[in-house]
Amino acid sequence: MTLPFFVYGTLRPGEVNHDLFLRGRTLAEEPGRLPGAVLYDGPGYPYAVEEPGGVVSGELITAREEEYTALLAELDRLEDYAPGDPRNLYERVEREVLRTADGTAVRAWVYVAAPAVAARLRGRGKPVEGGDWRGRGRADIP
Repeated sequence: MTLPFFVYGTLRPGEVNHDLFLRGRTLAEEPGRLPGAVLYDGPGYPYAVEEPGGVVSGELITAREEEYTALLAELDRLEDYAPGDPRNLYERVEREVLRTADGTAVRAWVYVAAPAVAARLRGRGKPVEGGDWRGRGRADIP
């Protein structure tokens, strides 16, 4: 099934992995929101943890048809995701994402924290205020 991707961290436009993986391979990139998830700061990248009441900001990325299969495999590797592997850091799941412009719901692939990672983050992780990784406290930026 061909679905857009919802990205909320280093794959967002302007972030390092966007240029490495997505530049020139997309048809559309538009702001979106993932309801039912809370964003946690990770070691240089964020994790979306499925939790009622939260909202994560990011972009809906529609890949070019001829790039889709290869891109899906590359993003799975980037996110350390293999179907059914208990060592996964992320799980790729199909979720409803809302387009920011008009609130339309779109089914998309989202990489969320795997169960063991999500449990650790809920216990002692640091949520990103406002659910937008770009807006997190960045004292390193003048």
